[in-house]
Amino acid sequence: DVQLQASGGGLVQAGGSLRLSCAASGFTFDDYAIAWFRQAPGKEREGVSGLRRGDNRRAYADSVKGRFTMSEDRAKNTIYLQMNALKPDDTAVYYCAASSGNPIYQNLLRRIGYTYWGQGTLVTVSS
Repeated sequence: DVQLQASGGGLVQAGGSLRLSCAASGFTFDDYAIAWFRQAPGKEREGVSGLRRGDNRRAYADSVKGRFTMSEDRAKNTIYLQMNALKPDDTAVYYCAASSGNPIYQNLLRRIGYTYWGQGTLVTVSS
């Protein structure tokens, strides 16, 4: 049974940091493109960061560049999103996702093609 389990969300003050985790079961991340998305209240789900296989290129949304870093621990079959210098605009439910189709770089932050989704973890940034 394929599952993604996201965790690590919480309440943090502006300027603070959080690290989100996403553990996979039923498959290994090695062969899948992986990504983090987020959805704020009343807004569309948007791509935050993504990693494609082969060339291991990473993509970040402009709004998080220089503040967020995506990483993985293959031994634990877990991906992470380190979020620093958090802003109230970062408040959202964060989702991890995986794709066996290895999207091209330009599509890494688009929802299409991502087969597996975690259940989401809420990040709230207070001002």
